[in-house]
Amino acid sequence: MGTRQRTVILGVAHSDAHAVANHLIAMQLREHGFDVVNLGVCTPLTDFADALDAHPDAEAVIVGSLNGHAYADLADLPRLRDAGRLARPLILGGNLTVGSHKTDEGYRRLRALGVDHLLDDPHELPLLLDLIHAAGTRGRTREAVSAHV
Repeated sequence: MGTRQRTVILGVAHSDAHAVANHLIAMQLREHGFDVVNLGVCTPLTDFADALDAHPDAEAVIVGSLNGHAYADLADLPRLRDAGRLARPLILGGNLTVGSHKTDEGYRRLRALGVDHLLDDPHELPLLLDLIHAAGTRGRTREAVSAHV
């Protein structure tokens, strides 16, 4: 009897065509034993929701954004969550706001949309996924899992 492979949904935000980091992160996660459903670049948020519907065992949704337009790209997140979609921890990483000077306000706005975790360093992703896994996703709401990680 083998262990079940852990699945994550990965992609790059809708207005963003940066592919290199996406592929490097997918490779990193696969090296850590994850089954990665990689949606690639320029991915509408509804495609992430559709992928999660197709892979209901996925532990998390990971969205990358390097062009600084994450807030606009994730604007539909509250509507999708209200509709019962994307009910997994959503991790956002990359260059999340426009400009070289970052403020806490940009991160607060993303969290207010419903982003559960913000990452500056993709090397932290496997550890964060392990913490989310340890917190458990089955039978618990996304908010309950995120509150423990």
